[in-house]
Order: sequence, then structure tokens, then C-alpha cells
Amino acid sequence: MALVVSKKQISVRGLAGVENVSDLKQNFNRHLHFTLVKDRNVATKRDYYFALANTVRDHLVGRWIRTQQHYYEKDPKRVYYISLEFYMGRTLQNTMVNLALENACDEAMYQLGLDMEELEDMEEDAGLGNGGLGRLAACFLDSMASLGLAAYGYGIRYEFGIFNQKIVNGWQVEEADDWLRYGNPWEKARPEYMRPVHFYGRTEHHPDGVKWVDTQVVLALPYDTPVPGYRNNVVNTMRLWSAKAPCEFNLKDFNVGGYIQAVLDRNLAENISRVLYPNDNFFEGKELRLKQEYFVVSATLQDIIRRFKVSKFGSREIARTDFTKLPDKVAIQLNDTHPAMAIPELMRVLVDEEKLGWEMAWDICVRTCAYTNHTVLPEALERWPVDLFAHLLPRHLEIVYEINRRHLERVAAKYPGDIGRLSRMSLIEEGGQKRINMAHLCIVGSHAVNGVAQIHSDILKATIFKDFYEMEPHKFQNKTNGITPRRWLVMCNPGLAEVIAERIGEDYIRDLDQLQSLRNFVNDDAFIRDIAKVKQENKLKFAVHLEEHYKVKINPNSMFDIQVKRIHEYKRQLLNCLHIITYYNRIKKEPNKQWTPRTIMIGGKAAPGYHTAKMIIRLITAIGEVVNNDPVVGDRLKVIFLENYRVTLAEKAIPAADLSEQISTAGTEASGTGNMKFMLNGALTIGTMDGANVEMAEEAGEDNLFIFGMRVDDVDELDRKGYCAEEYYNRLPELKQAIDQIAGGFFSPKQPDLFKEIVNMLMHHDRFKVFADYEDYMKCQEKVNALYKNPKEWTKKVIYNIAGCGKFSSDRTIAQYAREIWGMEPTLEKLPAPDDKP
Repeated sequence: MALVVSKKQISVRGLAGVENVSDLKQNFNRHLHFTLVKDRNVATKRDYYFALANTVRDHLVGRWIRTQQHYYEKDPKRVYYISLEFYMGRTLQNTMVNLALENACDEAMYQLGLDMEELEDMEEDAGLGNGGLGRLAACFLDSMASLGLAAYGYGIRYEFGIFNQKIVNGWQVEEADDWLRYGNPWEKARPEYMRPVHFYGRTEHHPDGVKWVDTQVVLALPYDTPVPGYRNNVVNTMRLWSAKAPCEFNLKDFNVGGYIQAVLDRNLAENISRVLYPNDNFFEGKELRLKQEYFVVSATLQDIIRRFKVSKFGSREIARTDFTKLPDKVAIQLNDTHPAMAIPELMRVLVDEEKLGWEMAWDICVRTCAYTNHTVLPEALERWPVDLFAHLLPRHLEIVYEINRRHLERVAAKYPGDIGRLSRMSLIEEGGQKRINMAHLCIVGSHAVNGVAQIHSDILKATIFKDFYEMEPHKFQNKTNGITPRRWLVMCNPGLAEVIAERIGEDYIRDLDQLQSLRNFVNDDAFIRDIAKVKQENKLKFAVHLEEHYKVKINPNSMFDIQVKRIHEYKRQLLNCLHIITYYNRIKKEPNKQWTPRTIMIGGKAAPGYHTAKMIIRLITAIGEVVNNDPVVGDRLKVIFLENYRVTLAEKAIPAADLSEQISTAGTEASGTGNMKFMLNGALTIGTMDGANVEMAEEAGEDNLFIFGMRVDDVDELDRKGYCAEEYYNRLPELKQAIDQIAGGFFSPKQPDLFKEIVNMLMHHDRFKVFADYEDYMKCQEKVNALYKNPKEWTKKVIYNIAGCGKFSSDRTIAQYAREIWGMEPTLEKLPAPDDKP
């Protein structure tokens, strides 16, 4: 009997052919049998998940092997994206989308009496990142595979990823994220590529070169995860390193009686890959963190050089030995300064091990490496103490000193007598304890330096890297961030993906610029209705999720106003709080007025050591306790703190949002990517002219966003003049009322001074000028309320926003990196499928 497949199923989710479905069922049952045959008769939901994951993985393996074989034969230039974070989330559904298997799997599970969503919910998030930087790396992997680039993501296989957040009595409590507890079906250990990594020791200078001796060795064991492109049969590799103690670890030192302790001490070496540092936009100069940074870099460079040396398929040569060709075959992209050690490590390998002269080695190094900057916040910049460096990596310190000596010679030659410039541009910061400025190392050691949105790249050139820009302007570029439309539209919002595909076809999924043609439908009543209907369905679904998890009754006709991102003063969750309190006070003052109902949701994790951020969470939950239990307000205003915000929760919340809050102080958010996800999923943005918001307004039309607040120039002007919070407090009665309520214990009656530190910060040392934007923010929110009362006009603006999203595909971002930095050409050609004859 032929299956009846709707247009929807064929279009975005892949065809559920009869053969497909029966094959999948057969393979599923085979995997399930092997799972159970071991020790049990009764299958659990987790057994079913693993059987399905392994069934889907089978479809990857042939393509994976064939892709890697193709690279070996063709010997293309390869790009190595090195990052301390890859925030991947779940893999099952994304793999089904990219392999066009989703419908067939759905149907197979349905025929077996299983619920696909329940199985998908068994998968743990791979939370190997903090936020934007780590999630960007994950989007980039998807785009590099979808554009047919020979690309590798290299990072650390943390045993514990970003902590799970529990809210207990209104406070954040952290719980270890034991994501590997039940095993990971998507990874494959590759012990045959294990590499030694050296630490400590000392250097010996000989006539024939320098030796780094008496080191401690830790082994790096690689685990490979397949990264499928979108329906092009390309499967790239993410290789994550895990730390292992060598067999002889400590034993030679403990011949008498210390055997047990020696074995226990193996943990010390293996701690390197134990846990992700949970800081976002903050530098914590700990020895273990520097070890992690060097660990990933050393293992990765050994792998890169091994792959470079292996001869081309079919050639008589044993190995490549001419390193001058390295930049023609290898591009290394440094995701922030975290992998900056790649520069001195590559120099060490070329000079000490491969015996190249310094000048030639340096030329190779600079032409190979490129650096992406992710922040201008001074507290986030990595500045490692020289004495820590000397202890842990003595040879690398010598190399950094030599890089700096030659660099300062060039500066002095170009700007004779400019001592101030010499000290500003040095890689070594003097005064107090000497530190190595890792950003300076990256700029000097790279051929390209980029920011992640136009405004951010301009700020880099005008401020923190001004001296370097003046000396080498050709190095500086912009690469505005993007997001993958596979995960962030097709997968998380299939209803919207389908409504779009019905109008313009489905090619937009690999060429997001095609969304521009939706402008032709902005006055099409049927399209307007369809867009609004999908949003309402997503809201109802999310409301059910919220009511299950928070026991709060949600009004699904209220505006879903969402701010989800890491909790940080610069992101100004406090400004959002002041709006909530003011709106609450207005409803209380005139309870009979027709207020636009809102459900305001704020979510995000605070770094465990960031006291102010944890207090901000406590304030949000306290406001919620008061607002949500006030009968006068009823369902016109609800405040929910979204617990344990992560990739998987974002995939549920973002498609349901009406309003996206992007309200950082102008000049502080390098780009933002959540802003793009909301835009693509049919939310309108209220935001400052910061990061990529500027370009979003350009693409969709400024009238179609709610832009408010100071621009960068206004912030600079206010800094010159001096920001005085009290001036705003005294001038704006509603602001004064809100602050007095926080300070007086209105939201914490049992502990009236609970929030006095927050009030003191806002009044006396607020670097991010919350009060300066309060008045304009409140006025802008009134415009939001007014428009929401006119659903048709609201939805028209939504359509303009979706139509303006093309630029914000990570495919566009990666195509620009490839052409303008890596010297590679993307392709939309498909590789043959494994069952095709070559």
C-alpha cells in the first residue's frame, strides 16, 4: 500500500517512501535487538532513542567515509576552525533534516507505535559552550559542510559542559552537566590518532637549535563527530580531544610504596578535559584554563601537520616536506584569543622541530593563521601572567618574547621616537605583574583580523586596535555573524518553513537571500493569515510547555516578550526589569484601562562567580512572585524566568516569540546571534543600535524594528560629560518609583534590603548607563503595545523582517570567510550518495 504524503512532508521534511520506511524499521529493530540482547528483555524509552540514533547514524557513515576519501584524493585546501567551545545542542533531529530523513523516520516510529518527540527528548544537549561564541562555531560547522568546504572543527571534549541551572527559592543553583552519563551515539573514539602534549620542563639552547626537555606528557585522545551538510552528501568532522594520562604517568617516581597514589594521580592529567569554564565575556587567568588552551592547540597542530605531510593520493612521494606550501593547503581560524597559543606553537614546530629559519617560519605562520575578535569589553580580554607562562610553557615564552622583539623593531622603524606607541603595541604589558596580551599576539601573528558585525569591526579599528590598524590596515576585515537556517528555521519551526516554501519554493534553505521575494506577499491577506496562524500555533505549544514546567497559567493571546541570553550587566536585563515594574505600576494605577497583555520571559545563565548577575536573576524571580500573584493584574502581565536556558529551550522559545529584546548599551554587544534567530522566526525586535541590530534595521527597514536609545556617539558623549544616574532618577517619576520599590523591599518584603547592592550599582557605578535609556525605552514599548493591537499591521512588519533575513545566514558569513580570508571557493555541488556508483 502506497503511503499518502502531504505536500508539507515532501517539501521540507524529506519524502517518506515505502522502501525508506521499511528499511528504517528493519534497521531500528536490528539496533534495538543488539541493545537488549546484552542484558535485558524490556526496552526503555532510552533504548528506543539509542536504536533510532544508531539507525540514523548508519546513514551518515557511508557519506562520511566517502567525503574524507574525496578530500584525500582531491587534496583541497583545508580549513581548521579551532575553538574552545562548540555549543552543538542535540544532534538527532538536525541530522534527519540534513539527510532528508525526518519524514521517513517519523512514519517508521509511528508504525512501531513510538512517539518521535518523546524519543528526541531523551537526547542530552552537547553543551560544550557558554553562549554566542560556542553556538556560532556550531552554526559555522553546519555551513562549512553545506558549502562543500574541506573543514574541521577542533576543540575539547569536556566531560562536563555548561552547568545545568536550577532555580531554588528564586536563586540560581548550579548542577554538573553529566552529559556523557549514558554514552554518546554520535562520537567515535580514534585512539590511533592519539597525540602527546607537553607541559612544564625547561629549555636547552644548543648550536643546532633549542630543545624543550624534562616535560610532563599528557595524551590527547581524539573523538570524531560527523557534521553533515544540507542534502549534499558531504559529511565533515568535528574532532574533540580528551586528556589521558600516559601509562607510565608518575610511576617512575614512586617505586617505593606509592603505586596506588600514582594511579590516583592520573586524574591530575585527565582534569584538563574535565570541565568547561562557565564564563561568558570574562577572563579568568587560571593555570588549568591555560593548560586547556595549549592542550587543544598542540594536539590540533600535530594533526594538521601530519595530514599536510601525508602524500597526495596516488603520488609516489612519501610525504610533503616543503613547508612553504603550508598556507596553500592549510587555513587556521582562531575563534577569539582562546587558541592564540597556535601562533607560538606553530613557530616552535617549524623552527625547533622542522629546522626552518625564523623569517621563513614567521611568513608561513602569518599566512596560515587568522583571528576573529568577539568582544571589546576589557574584562574579557585574555592577559596571561608571564610567570605562569614561564612555569607551564617555558619555550613558548621565549618565542613570544622573540616575536615581540621583532614586532617592536618594526614599530620603532615606522614610528621613530614614539615611545607611547611602542608600549601600547607591545605583546607584553609592563607594570605590576607582567602580562602577555593575547589579542596583540593574534593580530601580529595573523594575516587577517575580523570583528563580527560592521559596527564592532569599526569600533576595533577606532579604539582598542587603533594602533595596529594604522600600521597594518590591510589586515582588518568585517565578517558579520550568521545563523544556520537548517537548525534555526527548518528544524525548530517547520510550520513557518513550510508556509514560506509554499510561496517561494524550498531552495531558500540553501540560499537564504531568496527570502527577499517574500516582500511581494506583504499585502497578500492569505499569506498574512498563514504567518499569523503559525505564530499562534507555536505560542500555544510553548504555553503548554510553560504551564507544565512553571505551573503558571499563560494567556496565549498575550504578547510573548522574550529576552534570552547570558545574564550580564552589559546586556541590561535590568532595563527590562524596570520596564516590567513600570508597566505593573501603570496597570495598578489604572486597572480599568485596555492594557496590551504581555507574558514577559527572561532566561539565561549567570557565571557562578558573577555575584551581580546572580542578584539580577534573584530580582527577576522576585518581581515575578509579586506580579504573578496580584489579582488586580490578572493575566494582563506575567513574568517568567526561563530556567536552564540552552540550545534545546531556545528551539522551543524562539518560534513562539512576538517581541525580541536586544537592549545592550550601544557599543558593547559585538554582534549577537539570538537577535537573528528571533527575526527569522517572525518576532519583531526592540533594540538599541548595537551589534548586528544595526544591519538588521538596514536589511528590514528601520521602520520595521523598534529602535531606541543612545547610539555609540551618544554614549561616548555621555562618557565625556559624565554619566549621572541621579539626574534621571530625580527627573523621571516612574523611574524613581520603580527604584524606590526595589530599594524599599516591595519585591522582597521578608528581606527589605535584599537588592540594595543592585540599586547602589545603578545609582553610583553603572558602566552600562541603564537609566540613560530608560525614558526612550518606555516610549518605544508604548509603540510596541499600540502596534500589537493591530495584528494585521504587526504581521506585515513581521513579513518585512523575515524577508530581510537573507544576510544573516551563516552560509553568507562562511562564504565570505572562505573567499576573503581562507582563499577557498564554496560550492553547492553535491557529492555522489554512498549508493551511487562513483
